Amino acid sequence: MNSLIRVNRLTKHYPMGDTTVRALDGVSFDVREGELISITGASGSGKSTLMHLMGCLDRPTSGDYWLDGDRVSHMTDRQLAIVRNRKIGFVFQTFNLIQRTSAVDNVAVPLFYARQTRVREPSLRALARVGLSHRADHKPSELSGGERQRVAIARAIVNEPKILLADEPTGNLDSKTGKQIMDIFHELNQTGVTVILVTHEMSVAAQAQRIIAMRDGMIMEDGAVDDAFRAMLLNQAAPVAPPHRSPPPMARPVQV
Repeated sequence: MNSLIRVNRLTKHYPMGDTTVRALDGVSFDVREGELISITGASGSGKSTLMHLMGCLDRPTSGDYWLDGDRVSHMTDRQLAIVRNRKIGFVFQTFNLIQRTSAVDNVAVPLFYARQTRVREPSLRALARVGLSHRADHKPSELSGGERQRVAIARAIVNEPKILLADEPTGNLDSKTGKQIMDIFHELNQTGVTVILVTHEMSVAAQAQRIIAMRDGMIMEDGAVDDAFRAMLLNQAAPVAPPHRSPPPMARPVQV
C-alpha cells in the first residue's frame, strides 16, 4: 500500500496572553492507503487539532502535510476547500445535519458545494450503502440517533472520498448503536476507504488496525493492533461489575 498521508514535524501553536499553547508539537507519521486508524488521547492531547489539519480545515504553524501526493500544508483557503470536497469525508459526534430538510437532501450538501446538478441519485446510493434508503425523505427529527449518524456517514461518502475522518463518531450513541456504526466503518474500509477515527473510547480504538496515542501535542505510541492487544484494550474498556454482596440476613421474629 502506498502512503496516502505524510505528516512531517507538524506543529500548531496558539498565542494565549503571554504564553504559547503548543497544541501540536512536532508530529510525524504516514498513513497508507486503505488503513483503519484510531487516534486516541485525553482531552487536550492534540488529537482534534490533528484531525482539523488532516481534514484541511486549518493550516499548521510549521511542518509539512502531504495528501495524495500534494503538499496541502501550504495551500490557499480556496485550494484547501477543493481538496476537502474531493478527497475527504467528515463524520462528527453531533451529526451536524440540517434539521429542516430531508435525509437525502442532507446527504446531497457536498454535491451542491461541488456544483453538481444531478444530486438525488448519488445521494440515494450513499444512503443505500449505510442501509437507510427507506428513510430518505424523513427529516432528522424523525430519525433515531443511530439513523442520524448513518445519514452523516452517507453525506461524508457521497463524493466517494479517499479518506473518511470521524471525530468521536459513537460518542452520542448507546453501545449497541455504536457497534452498528463501527460495522459500517469496517465495511467502508473493506471497499478501500481509508478511515481515521478520533476517539477517547478504548472499545472503539481497539477495533482499528493501528492506534496512534497522543499526549501534550505529541505522539507517545504508534503501533499495529494484534488480537492479544485488542483483547487487552477491550477488557480494559469493559464496565466493571459491582462487587457481589450477600443479602442481609432476614430479621428473626422476637420471642415475647
